[in-house]
Amino acid sequence: MPRPTRTRFAPSPTGSLHVGGARTALFNWLFARKHGGEFILRVEDTDAARNTEEARAAIFEGLRWLGMDWDEGHESGGACGPYFQSQRTAIYESWFEKLRAAGRVYEDDGAWRFRFERKPVTFTDLVCGEITIDYREVSNNPDMTIRRPDGTFIFHFANVVDDIEMEMSHVIRGEDHLMNTPKHLQLFEAFEVVPPAFAHIPLILNQDGSKMKKRDRGAAVREYQQQGFLPGAVVNFLALLGWSPKDDSELFPLTELIERFSLEAVNRSPAKFDWSKCTWLNQQYLMALPPADFAAAARPYVARAGLEVDAHFPAMAASVQEKVQTLGEVAGMIDFYLKLPPAGEETMEKIRKNGEAVTLLRDLAARMGALEDWSQAGQTIAATATAHGTKTGKIMFPLRVALSHRSAGPGLEDMLAILGKEESIRRITLLAADLS
Repeated sequence: MPRPTRTRFAPSPTGSLHVGGARTALFNWLFARKHGGEFILRVEDTDAARNTEEARAAIFEGLRWLGMDWDEGHESGGACGPYFQSQRTAIYESWFEKLRAAGRVYEDDGAWRFRFERKPVTFTDLVCGEITIDYREVSNNPDMTIRRPDGTFIFHFANVVDDIEMEMSHVIRGEDHLMNTPKHLQLFEAFEVVPPAFAHIPLILNQDGSKMKKRDRGAAVREYQQQGFLPGAVVNFLALLGWSPKDDSELFPLTELIERFSLEAVNRSPAKFDWSKCTWLNQQYLMALPPADFAAAARPYVARAGLEVDAHFPAMAASVQEKVQTLGEVAGMIDFYLKLPPAGEETMEKIRKNGEAVTLLRDLAARMGALEDWSQAGQTIAATATAHGTKTGKIMFPLRVALSHRSAGPGLEDMLAILGKEESIRRITLLAADLS
């Protein structure tokens, strides 16, 4: 009878949640949710010198922000606790005594080593296939230290004991742990316990093939949160770092990710981190939001930028919804509604080369001033161009600069509607005067 599906994410609290750790957590979470199993969060905090409370809190916050809930672990409790390795010493002592009674450990200069069976160890990884490590050569694989002279237990030992105690069915982790697995399998065998299935997922590399470092752009999950990515977009992006569907689909709501995810579709080769792909995905998610939800999501980022928005904010936000890639960009694209920034010299020079700009702007302002229905303001643009026998483009660029002092941004009709009749005409007249 197959054992119930139980997966785990076991971070070390030595820094904020890294994109590699988040991807590992996601694959474990997706696998558990797809198979109706349980996802366990345990903290491997045996390295007291490097662990920090700040890092621990950042990991929990990052997982919650991404929408990954856990069935057992910090604050959730569970029958297999405690879920911090620093609180499990008595459990490790019990399992250590089993090895000592079986003659599988010996003391070495105050530390304790596990005595390997000198034989080949073969296992089938669910991603990497069949792996064999030959332990017959002692010089290549010396007996493994499992306990330090100070009495604390090494990662390899604690990891295996926890996977036994917490009844893990699958261990899904980074490929950098692949060569640890034969060591762990020898421990499982010594304990006479059937090991979980192992799946080692590919490393995440930069575009140039170098290993991704903690300070690289996009390495920390907190960076996505601060810049204004939607959690769903980041989860979508993380899923595609090593896993690929059977078709060309790229956008996956969470429910579809759970349904389609499989370890069989995880690639063997390293995943290449592509920041532009991540921002593109986020833009797709932002565009798909109802305008009211987009405005609500953007408001905290706009406030953080120091903009004091008014009742027109939902319309302001909607005018740039299809143009921004992150929520953090919204403030910089709508600030002109509240106060005109200085116009760039290059932009002004481009308008000066348009010999008709002043005449067109003055006539446009006059025509707009005569309007009783401001919703018709956009139609006066073409009418003005026609009256002067010129192309609409000759007036659209000067008008855009007049309204925003920028060469790109929201649609002209959106800007006219939000600024209103009086302010729009004032800005048009002001630019015409500056150009005279």
